[in-house]
Amino acid sequence: MRRHSKQKPMQKALILVDLQNDFMPTGALPVPHGDEVVPLANALQVYFDCIIATQDWHPRNHGSFAANHPGLSPGDAIELAGLPQILWPTHCVQATAGAEFVKTLKIDRIAKVFQKGCDPNMDSYSGFFDNGHTKSTGLGDYLQARRISEVYIMGLALDYCVKYTVLDACQLGFKTFLIEDGCRGVNVQSTDSVIQAMQAAGASLIRSTEVYTLRT
Repeated sequence: MRRHSKQKPMQKALILVDLQNDFMPTGALPVPHGDEVVPLANALQVYFDCIIATQDWHPRNHGSFAANHPGLSPGDAIELAGLPQILWPTHCVQATAGAEFVKTLKIDRIAKVFQKGCDPNMDSYSGFFDNGHTKSTGLGDYLQARRISEVYIMGLALDYCVKYTVLDACQLGFKTFLIEDGCRGVNVQSTDSVIQAMQAAGASLIRSTEVYTLRT
C-alpha cells in the first residue's frame, strides 16, 4: 500500500524591498528616514520561514535616469516604452557601491535576491514584474514553488517600489500584508493615498509589533 507523503505546510515570506545604499539619507536618491527601517528588517527576519530581498540593478544608460536625457532634470516626466515615466537621479547602478545592500542589513538569512530594473528601456518598481508587465523577475514562481501563501512586505520606497510590489503580490493571489512602520516614502504627503490604493487591491496593514505573534 502506497503511503502518501505529507505535504509541506504553507509558509510565510518576508520581502525586503530595496534596502540599498542609494536609498539611504546620504544616497543618490535619498528616501527621508529610510535608514530607520533597517534595524526593523533585521529584527523581523527570525519570524519568517523565508526571507527575500529585491534589489534595484540598473545599467548606467537606463532610460529613467535624467542624466540620459539632455536638458531634462529629475522629476520631469517623459514616456518610456509607451508608459509614463518620472525621471530619477542616477541611482543603484549595477556593480556600484550605491547598489549594494546597506552594510547594517543582516543578509545571512536571505534565501534569494531578485534584481530588477535591468532593462535600460523599461523601469521596474515591482519586485515581481517590470512596469509594463512584459517580463517577470521570477519572484512569483519562486514563492509558489516554496509553498509560500502569505507575504509580508516592507522597505523603500513606500510610494513606488513597495507599492507596486504589494499590488502585484495581491494580483498574483498571495495573502499580502504591508508592514506599515517598516516603510518610508519619497513623498511623505502621498502616504495616505498610497496605502489606500494597496488596501483597495486587497492588502492588509500590519504593524511590526503584530509580526511577533506569527511564530508557531
